[in-house]
Amino acid sequence: MNARCLWFVCSLLPATLAGAAEPPAVPADAPLRALPYHPSLDPAAMDTGADACVDFYQFSCGGWMKGNSIPDDQASWSVYGKLAQDNQRFLWGLLEDLSKPDPARTPSQQKIGDYFAACMDEKAIEAKGAAPMKPWLDQIAALHSAWEIAPLLARLQLATLGFYEDHLLFGFGSEQNLSDSSQVVAVARAGGLGLPDRDYYTRTDQTSKQLRAKYLAHVQAMLELLGDGEEVAATEARRIDALEEALARASLTLVQKRDPHSSYHPMTRAALQKLTPAFDWTAFLRELKLEGVRELNVEEPTFERKLQAELTHVPLADWKSYLRWHVAHAMAPYLSAPFAAADFDFYRHTLHGVPALKPRWKRCVAWTDELLGEALGEEFVRRTFAADTKARAAALTRQIEQAMETDLKELTWMGPQTRAEALAKLHGVTNKIGYPDHFRDYGPVQVTRDDFAGDSARAQVFESERWMAKVGHPVDRGEWFITPPTVNAYYDAQLNDINFPAGVLQPPLFDVKLDDAPNDGNTGSTIGHELTHGFDDEGRQFDAKGNLRDWWTKADAKAFQKRAQCVVDQYGNYLVVDGLKINSKLTEGEDLADLGGTVLAYAAWKRAETGRALAPIGGLTPDQRFFVGFAQWACENQRPEHLRAQVLTNPHSPGRYRIDGVVANLPEFQAAFSCKASSPMVNPKPCRVW
Repeated sequence: MNARCLWFVCSLLPATLAGAAEPPAVPADAPLRALPYHPSLDPAAMDTGADACVDFYQFSCGGWMKGNSIPDDQASWSVYGKLAQDNQRFLWGLLEDLSKPDPARTPSQQKIGDYFAACMDEKAIEAKGAAPMKPWLDQIAALHSAWEIAPLLARLQLATLGFYEDHLLFGFGSEQNLSDSSQVVAVARAGGLGLPDRDYYTRTDQTSKQLRAKYLAHVQAMLELLGDGEEVAATEARRIDALEEALARASLTLVQKRDPHSSYHPMTRAALQKLTPAFDWTAFLRELKLEGVRELNVEEPTFERKLQAELTHVPLADWKSYLRWHVAHAMAPYLSAPFAAADFDFYRHTLHGVPALKPRWKRCVAWTDELLGEALGEEFVRRTFAADTKARAAALTRQIEQAMETDLKELTWMGPQTRAEALAKLHGVTNKIGYPDHFRDYGPVQVTRDDFAGDSARAQVFESERWMAKVGHPVDRGEWFITPPTVNAYYDAQLNDINFPAGVLQPPLFDVKLDDAPNDGNTGSTIGHELTHGFDDEGRQFDAKGNLRDWWTKADAKAFQKRAQCVVDQYGNYLVVDGLKINSKLTEGEDLADLGGTVLAYAAWKRAETGRALAPIGGLTPDQRFFVGFAQWACENQRPEHLRAQVLTNPHSPGRYRIDGVVANLPEFQAAFSCKASSPMVNPKPCRVW
């Protein structure tokens, strides 16, 4: 962000963040003009009737779970979700203001304001019906052979972010070179599925079979909306499903993908063409303006071989049906009510148990954030994010990193050679806090107030082409991959950076009004979590510069794996829903980061408080406040359908186990609450990696 914007931060702060009186409550179905204040440690969220040593999650979050039922338009509800919705409501108000024609609007303000106005114009959207799909459907109908699919597929991927979602036959885009992280290369990845993951096609339990049948019915319903008769659509749906199953069975599992080596297969363009001679890579790359590509990463050669077989043997009519379905699937949310409702009915209601479609304003805010996110993010930051908040978050990050450095130097199981490399990696971490140094210019994107589907497609083409244009060029190490209002954080193994957007650095997650104990337990643990990802089972395979390189001695790697396996074994015993236990090989990295991040945050907090006499507050000792603050970020309720989907596909454990699983390994927690050795929150064989 430039200096000019920083000058506006304090004057535009919401009153609650600036320390003034809290503004009056605003109805839940109305936009916000200021963000509400919620403390990072909320006594009302607790269930003090529960025993912290028996179920710490219930002790910390029982009151919250009882008082926060899941809204009808949500699959789950959480502290993160509530904050995200507050941010959305604030953005709603911002976009309402910017959607009013005003010559004083900047070009970026005009784009996000007019895009939001077009999205909210339901009458115009209903009048167009399925018309925005017609150009694509006409091109599909005009195919004379499977050989002609390639250039059409490239255009479709550009206009629907298909390269990113991997839903159109396969994914194709750009990525950092795994062996030379300074450069960007092209990448081909597996994809082509309508269900969330390949295991939805391969699981044979009764619930999976029922979901598969409902998926077939959904595909049929969408094809009928395109004008196909019932019997024809039913036949097409079965053939589409069979084609997708073939692609799914040739794809890696989510657990297999956790090993970066499994997805790294550098290949010449000529070799890829030889692997899939039925696909016209020359025409495909020409449409993407990548004619000069000579080498790329083919993530899953086995998938490409199956793709070749399907292109050779599947009739052209079936390919046309498949492409028509995926165009309808990609565009349905942007179309008239029948398409949007059908898409919601399966992907949100059936798969996740959500009773009601989100109101229009939520969808429009989300799409603006997705497609024009840095323009919207600049406005959000200018109005909500104080320079002092950024400075305090940066200082806390440095404290966590100092704790990690001390930890690395004191580890007894790591030898000097590996330790030196680990310290070099730690010292190479870049901290990105709040927002990017430079906001993206959306100048080429044409936005009009009467063409929502067209606006969306043009914004998607802009984003797709931006990614494609990276190929063959040096990496932009200043880039962010989430927008400033996002309530999330991440670590990037190849950039070796940790990223904390403005959206997550506000109450109740980061609360400048409260003492450091709950802040360090909450945001401190999150910072430590992201930092630990650089040293989890996947992140540890990358060096300080982000190259995929084994910098571990065999003895140290074996010692790490032994300690990590302790965590895998612990979480693999947690029964979640429908007889399903946590897939702890899938969640290994996140579970390691939860544990390591909390250890680091506690150590950093203790070091910062050295020499200070801390008194109890609200009946909780400082240590207890740290741990309750740590737990309350994870307070949540989930629908059983959503919980099942999360167990199958989410690399994070459910919130309850992200808390209870961590504290069970920490003697500091057990001392804080005077837990007996026989207590459920005491792991008799505690796990500790970092």
